[in-house]
Amino acid sequence: MMKNVLIIGSGGREHALAWRMAQSSHVGKVFVAPGNGGTATEEKCSNVPISADDIDGLLDFAQKQQISLTVVGPEAPLVAGVVDRFSTQGLRCFGPREAAAQLEGSKSFAKDFMARHGIPTARYATFDAVDPALAYVRRHGAPLVVKADGLAAGKGVVVAQTVGQAERAVKDMLADNAFGDAGATVVIEEFLAGEEASFIVVADGLERVALATSQDHKARDDGDEGPNTGGMGAYSPAPVVTADMEREILTTIIDPVLRGMREDGCDFRGFLYAGLMITPDHDIRVLEFNVRCGDPETQPIMMRLTSDLYELLVAACDGRLSGQKPTWDERCALAVVMAADGYPGTYEKGLPLTIESHDKTRVFHAGTALTDEGLVTSGGRVVAVGALGQDVADAQARAYEGVKTVRWKGAIYRTDIGYRALD
Repeated sequence: MMKNVLIIGSGGREHALAWRMAQSSHVGKVFVAPGNGGTATEEKCSNVPISADDIDGLLDFAQKQQISLTVVGPEAPLVAGVVDRFSTQGLRCFGPREAAAQLEGSKSFAKDFMARHGIPTARYATFDAVDPALAYVRRHGAPLVVKADGLAAGKGVVVAQTVGQAERAVKDMLADNAFGDAGATVVIEEFLAGEEASFIVVADGLERVALATSQDHKARDDGDEGPNTGGMGAYSPAPVVTADMEREILTTIIDPVLRGMREDGCDFRGFLYAGLMITPDHDIRVLEFNVRCGDPETQPIMMRLTSDLYELLVAACDGRLSGQKPTWDERCALAVVMAADGYPGTYEKGLPLTIESHDKTRVFHAGTALTDEGLVTSGGRVVAVGALGQDVADAQARAYEGVKTVRWKGAIYRTDIGYRALD
């Protein structure tokens, strides 16, 4: 019997998950709530007009449609306890429960958890008042990293190269409420130099299976300049993560997290994303944890996955990951995010969008909507154009050819996605 699947979310990550899920021989229909202009027209997929934070509405829909598996894309519903609610009704929902989701929901929770369980990370201090935080900044000097404690849509992190920048970030968050409740507490960390990488596993509370390695680009502009964003592009695999390093990440970071979660009484099931800094001395430190797949890392990872995503995630939900071995396309995948002019600040929405067909690339929609007049922009990160290639250079060239086929007024994008691997 063919199964119905529900994907919660509306971004590029959710489009990529829905696209790959629809290719499973077990799956008959993939519903995406609320979805976007791309998921509206993807084969075997259809959008559902329920917002990602409407847990009651999502639960009611899943029950009525006999959903076999729900996959939660964004972090907010996880932190709000969507998995707990589904589980109480006997419904399979892939993601961590509310208690475990605090690994992403609270930076201070995550840092304290890492300190308690011996997981390598940057030195830090936590503040909820301006004056002590400013005193700490002046005492330690720059560079420093200032983070809003709560969820800030990937934008609540300021890498301050000067004391003045760090002071402004502290005042913006604690005094001027720049991130609302998310910035009522701040975490100030030492700055770590090196190369970032994203390491994502599927976990069932006890076992874990690593996904293909990836690396994203957080800064908006070429050369890692400009403001921090949710991610402007990604590629997989990440050459910086060698086979030896992968084993070290699993044994010194991922396994201690899963063990620590069990010891703390909240088994971790779901995607566990470790944002890592690999220093010039090849030391590995955790920058952050996410409790869901990354965006845009999911796009190239799903392009390379050749095994059945439905089977993998159902096994994780049912606590039988042992023996699961995802298979991967040996080629490289690279995705370039195209964003609205002004992102990550204010930007215009509702602009007409055209996409020409291109047989060597795949366009994953994020901030798009399908109207009676056609596709329009509806968010900051609008699409990610992905391609497979024999190496990073080949995938990069193909992806940027695809970028030329996507047009709307004021589109911006980086022209150097993948440059670290090429260097």
